[in-house]
Amino acid sequence: MSDVILYDYWRSSASYRVRIALNLTGISYRAVTVDLVKGEQISPDHLARNPQGLVPVLEIDGLRLTQSLAILDYLDQTRHLDLLPRIPAERATAQALAHAIAVDLHPVCNLKVARHASDLCTGSAASPAAQPVDMPADWMRHFIRPGLVAFNTLLEEHPVAPYCTGDHPGLADLCLIPQLYNARRWGVNFDDLPRLVTIETTCARNPAFAMAHPDAVHTLDPPQKQTE
Repeated sequence: MSDVILYDYWRSSASYRVRIALNLTGISYRAVTVDLVKGEQISPDHLARNPQGLVPVLEIDGLRLTQSLAILDYLDQTRHLDLLPRIPAERATAQALAHAIAVDLHPVCNLKVARHASDLCTGSAASPAAQPVDMPADWMRHFIRPGLVAFNTLLEEHPVAPYCTGDHPGLADLCLIPQLYNARRWGVNFDDLPRLVTIETTCARNPAFAMAHPDAVHTLDPPQKQTE
């Protein structure tokens, strides 16, 4: 049995990007589901792994790592994935792309945030007629579309390539693809952003991305063993 364990949830964007990275490394790992719908992330067992009550958590090399960007950085430095350029200026702009999704867009589009906003509206003094019909979906669409448009504009600073910043997957791709999955899930159209569509198609053909896709993971019975 692999001594690398990923505690994740199939639809978690943060977990999704770590699954991609693990597949890129070729590391064999065991996936243990933490069901966010059932509230398993706030169980005593999981809070002992991560006091924030979040996924993913990665146990590797005798370490227990949290926060997806920190995990990606660790895998990049120890498994030499070359997720970021070495030239400082190019590295900074590539990181900006990734952070535009992972730091700015993803947190506000977290389903927990959207549902809390919905609860606040439902409990407000507003009249029932003023209440949105589908608050989480409306919330997601409100933020995802402008976030992708801004990302596409930032992408124009980089030469056209199969992936966001070059000929091989980078940090921006690992952050973008889960967000494009969310966009499609919530009915956000980005067909008018052909470069994003092209990158999505390129990544879909890469086994590391395909094996990490939520639909591919969700068809497996836990515990799941993933390899590149």
